[in-house]
Amino acid sequence: MKAQTKIIFFDENNVKFFGEGPARLLHAIEEHGSLRTAALSMNMAYTKALKIIKNAENTLGFPLTTRTTGGKTGGGSQLTPEGKEWLIRYESYKNACIQANQQLYLEFFSEQ
Repeated sequence: MKAQTKIIFFDENNVKFFGEGPARLLHAIEEHGSLRTAALSMNMAYTKALKIIKNAENTLGFPLTTRTTGGKTGGGSQLTPEGKEWLIRYESYKNACIQANQQLYLEFFSEQ
């Protein structure tokens, strides 16, 4: 038996806008320098990835990424300073919740 902690953020209408999937997408954007390539690396359609990012940005009220369109020099995406800070805060909060959950699990369900 185990307990699992998942951190999901919802907007004021109780609609999910950020969680593990969007966090992985932001990491993939950082790694690949491209929203399209990040989406492909996650077996996700570009349009879905763009929708996830735009939905989170609209709810948070700041851009998570900057995007440049393609052309001769090619396009790309990168995290904004606010996007990097949000991702750090999300992961720090998630890790703190996981640690707290592990402690509570031991408190309530450890064999005595």
